Amino acid sequence: MGYTLWNDQIVKDEEVKIDKEDRGYQFGDGVYEVVKVYNGEMFTVNEHIDRLYASAEKIRITIPYTKDKFHQLLHELVEKNELNTGHIYFQVTRGTSPRAHQFPENTVKPVIIGYTKENPRPLENLEKGVKATFVEDIRWLRCDIKSLNLLGAVLAKQEAHEKGCYEAILHRNNTVTEGSSSNVFGIKDGILYTHPANNMILKGITRDVVIACANEINMPVKEIPFTTHEALKMDELFVTSTTSEITPVIEIDGKLIRDGKVGEWTRKLQKQFETKIPKPLHI
Repeated sequence: MGYTLWNDQIVKDEEVKIDKEDRGYQFGDGVYEVVKVYNGEMFTVNEHIDRLYASAEKIRITIPYTKDKFHQLLHELVEKNELNTGHIYFQVTRGTSPRAHQFPENTVKPVIIGYTKENPRPLENLEKGVKATFVEDIRWLRCDIKSLNLLGAVLAKQEAHEKGCYEAILHRNNTVTEGSSSNVFGIKDGILYTHPANNMILKGITRDVVIACANEINMPVKEIPFTTHEALKMDELFVTSTTSEITPVIEIDGKLIRDGKVGEWTRKLQKQFETKIPKPLHI
């Protein structure tokens, strides 16, 4: 038995009831976040909460309590479920209202749901690297909003899965945007490249941490687009996300990235990232 965040309460899982006319269920009308928990401590939680509120504002949802209150509720959820290493998923929908495409009246309150899941670090992928495939990016043009509308990403991820790949690397007219559930980075001649944070990608929290790590080890960063052809010519390539951390990509569609081995700069970034992970508390 576990516990779920439901609006402003922590309740038993079986107490949660979602109405059939919840707009998140019928329209995907809402936003969400995923926060990693290491050794019982939430990682970059303030940044995730900030992005949740920013995404909500972009689609004109007003979250009915403060960021501090949201932080407190997530902390209580982690403690209640005794989560050690894993993640928290939480979402906000526009609320429950008779089905109509236009927004309901302001009296309709948003619905908040959150839960935890034990999820170990992907150590094997971090060490050995993964395979990926190129997939045309067919998503909408507001990828900067972390919305519940994920069908385009789901289709891309399924295509990757059916090809035995870890991730789909999305592109528009051969310009790499991001992964189906990650940001994409390339390294060439010691310079780190990634797509600029505009409406074509989600500005990942882990993406920001990686850029900070690069600055800390004096690695130049260029936030400029690169093509699928250039991706294959990179010295190193990796994807980042809350649950993937810095996962090396060693092969795309059967073509090795350089020699098919995890590169030196990726290892340096992984090592720097490790310094930021909350360590176990020793009593």
